[in-house]
Amino acid sequence: MGALCLAAPALAGPLTPQGAVEPLQDARLSPGIYPTNPALAQDAPLREPYDPFFDIDWSVSLRGSYTKATESERFDVLVSPSVTLKHTGVRSAISIDASAELVRPKEGQVDVTSLRLGLNTGYVLDSQTRLTANGSLSVTRALAGTPGVASTIAVAPQTITGSGELGVTRTFGMFNVGVTGALGRSVYGQTTLTSGANQDNSEQNFWSSDAKLRIGYQATPIFEVFGAAGVGRDMFDLASSSLGVRADATTTTLEGGVTGRWNTTLEATASTGLAMVRYDAAGLGEVNTQLYNASVSYTPDPTLRLRLGLATTVAPPGPSAGGTTRIGYGVTGDVSYALNSRLALRASADWNTATFAGSTRTEKGYGWGLGADYTLNTHTAVTADYDYDQSESSVDGTKDAHRVKVGVTLKR
Repeated sequence: MGALCLAAPALAGPLTPQGAVEPLQDARLSPGIYPTNPALAQDAPLREPYDPFFDIDWSVSLRGSYTKATESERFDVLVSPSVTLKHTGVRSAISIDASAELVRPKEGQVDVTSLRLGLNTGYVLDSQTRLTANGSLSVTRALAGTPGVASTIAVAPQTITGSGELGVTRTFGMFNVGVTGALGRSVYGQTTLTSGANQDNSEQNFWSSDAKLRIGYQATPIFEVFGAAGVGRDMFDLASSSLGVRADATTTTLEGGVTGRWNTTLEATASTGLAMVRYDAAGLGEVNTQLYNASVSYTPDPTLRLRLGLATTVAPPGPSAGGTTRIGYGVTGDVSYALNSRLALRASADWNTATFAGSTRTEKGYGWGLGADYTLNTHTAVTADYDYDQSESSVDGTKDAHRVKVGVTLKR
């Protein structure tokens, strides 16, 4: 009994300097008693949760492709890896996209038909000013025997294009003003003909530079009226063997149009204008053409997306095309619809036509395609596509191709 009485003060809690028993709940607040070794006093300090600078998404597609073309048929295995890095900050946004396509025919070596790298950045300097910087690099090679590639070509030339663009946009009340400047480079490899001869395309290599001014006026909360003026410069490395001179030229454009935005559901833009290409060499004269550009984007809900576009291109003709300037018009459209959480359907169509200044050559073509994606789980989807392409050239006649692709896509 006496031992229990002596132990009672110890069970109740530590003694205060005055000898009174301190309740156990108060002892927690006494320095040096509890906790005996606080976390902040440990050798390894506390760390903030790891937050990577970029959000990373990647995917790899493995597909088998069967193509029935006008002059041949082929079976290929395609591997298409891609990766996307995105960062969104308080003032800045950065997006980096990289993709590739590797093709292995039934008999033959692996060919890299496409390598692409893109960079898009934006920075909000203040509430009225936004800075942008964009860049792209692509290495492509068309497959022989497909529409758009002449029947005399055994190995199409490799095309390397790169460009960079800087821009600034400033808002002044109901007006907005944007200025952009761009620099680009295009390089073409040699063409191997069915006869076994190699055709050098280095005379088509050129530098390009462009500057553009755009002024818009927000006439209503929905509609914006705008005008744009631009000047561009093409500078070739070598003189053209067919023309006898370098086809260096200055291109001036003037456009006007209207843009309508209905929340995030519908956005439409239409513009028209003129382009004038003036060559340095007096004997080449100048080229004048009409510009037509339009686009529509419709997304009524997350399951449906529809896009339609019309574009005009005025550019050098490229390898084996002849003439001085290619003037092309193209229409593209695509629609995607998610039937449910697992099955999504896709469809696309396009049409194009082109003429060449200084040449009687003409080109035109069209195509359409259907596709479906079936999601097996979060990281795996089965894909199936069918597409049809037809091209008609005054030099090479009419070609068409049916293509079926089936495969699987793995994604992050």
